[in-house]
Amino acid sequence: MQRFAKIYEKSFIENWELPALTEYTTRRQLRYGDLAREIAMLHLLFETIGLKEGAKVAVCGRDSISWVIAYMATVTYGAVVVPILADFNPVDITHIVNHSEAKLLFIGDNVWEHIDPESLLNVKAVLSLDDNGLLYEKPGPEVARNLKLLRRRFRRRYPAGFGSGCIKYSDRDNSEVAEINYTSGTTGFSKGVMLTGENLAGNVVFGMESELHFRSSRALAFLPLAHAYGCAFDMLTPLAVGSHITLLCKTPSPRVLLKAMAEVRPHLVVCVPLILEKIYKNQILPMISKGAMRWTLAVPFLDSIIYGQIRKKLIDAFGGEFEEVIVGGAPLNHEVEDFLYRIKFPFTVGYGMTECGPLISYTPWREFVPGSSGRVLPGMEAIVMSDDPEHESGEICVRGMNVMQGYYKNPAATENVLDKEGWLKTGDMGTRSPDGTLFLRGRSKTMILSASGQNIYPEEIESKLNNMPFVAESLVVERDGRLVALVYPDYEAVDRLGISGADLQSAMENVRRELNGLLAPYEQVSKIQLVPNEFEKTPKRSVKRFLYTQ
Repeated sequence: MQRFAKIYEKSFIENWELPALTEYTTRRQLRYGDLAREIAMLHLLFETIGLKEGAKVAVCGRDSISWVIAYMATVTYGAVVVPILADFNPVDITHIVNHSEAKLLFIGDNVWEHIDPESLLNVKAVLSLDDNGLLYEKPGPEVARNLKLLRRRFRRRYPAGFGSGCIKYSDRDNSEVAEINYTSGTTGFSKGVMLTGENLAGNVVFGMESELHFRSSRALAFLPLAHAYGCAFDMLTPLAVGSHITLLCKTPSPRVLLKAMAEVRPHLVVCVPLILEKIYKNQILPMISKGAMRWTLAVPFLDSIIYGQIRKKLIDAFGGEFEEVIVGGAPLNHEVEDFLYRIKFPFTVGYGMTECGPLISYTPWREFVPGSSGRVLPGMEAIVMSDDPEHESGEICVRGMNVMQGYYKNPAATENVLDKEGWLKTGDMGTRSPDGTLFLRGRSKTMILSASGQNIYPEEIESKLNNMPFVAESLVVERDGRLVALVYPDYEAVDRLGISGADLQSAMENVRRELNGLLAPYEQVSKIQLVPNEFEKTPKRSVKRFLYTQ
């Protein structure tokens, strides 16, 4: 396989004049040639301050053009990038920077103001992602002086100007670590996932060969680029083929997102389930639940007309020019999935994890099997640890080119999930069809064993409950051998309808009875317990279950 950095050397040369990056909020734009020039400037800085290949460079801030430049400059230089979610708390950010042994830190000013410089043990200098200025340096390396002289030295290095022929990126072997991505696991422990050039290139080359993005296509990046999912398919893959990426640079609420979609008209939409689930619950469900509409949808010929109209509205809302919507990062609510499939909306559900950088399985939307998470990728293998993998759930284990090298400086954690033959225990339970299609049920750590020996997957119950009236989010836990649903109410709907506290309790009892009507006898929820606040989540928006299952 082609060396990871060389993919971008080729792309930037071939796409020199094309638009590469635009910030939706500021409208700042760079062509591929401009991007390559900014990267070359940082390469020269790295060189003059003595940064070696394989050294760690941390990048922490909101998505921006500067964030992309810092990331791409690091990996094309042959250094190891450590992307850190800006939503991590300052203590965790400091820990990750120190644990990774980062020599340089690029950081947003709003994050930096909460960091104690003296607690950064290995960092030589801290550079601002907002204005490229020096925020901090330790005595010795003279980074400030090198920054001041950088443009003069750049002109001296390239007296005839920096052109496409000047691009030459690292030839570092793909077996070497290129990125350390720290997970924000729901178990409360953050581990540094070591991704090699092969892991990253495996994802990117699959995206290129599948034509998820293509030359001059438009992409709207709204997932955090520090997350493996957004990084691989909102940044790395489009930059490898000459796409034009618009960075949203703000919180992707449905209102903000749909406005940006209408303006950008992306050719591919990469999103997490929450976006589709909110649109379904807040806009589609109220419409199709009305008396006249429910009657119309019960008539065979009329239902197809109505579904066609809803499908067109949804497609137009997402810009109208996309090939498909790829859903990943978490399970998609089954009711939402069933509805989207029924109206023939062009979506597919993939499966992956940070430890695979991230992709494990994917199927184009026309071949998508409802309830599945796609087929295992070429170059990857998957087995299910059960006696009947096609019908009986077991833990999914994967092996292949996308599987991480291990957890940085954590051999015990690595040994727990990665065996000597290269099989990675995903921690996810599911089945596998003969053609390699995966069907996920839930996490092995959250599975509850009923008194009668049945496996209960709380995520499946929560998926049904979250579509019920007055439920914003839920968590199903075991209490004294019974299932209890913790519910954070949809207070916006409660206030809008003027429902009192006593009436809400009564409404929740109705919800519980309706929910149990959809569940197997061994899955019955005995009680709904209201909680006053949203569930605490990781920066990647996964509920910290361990806080509620004690």
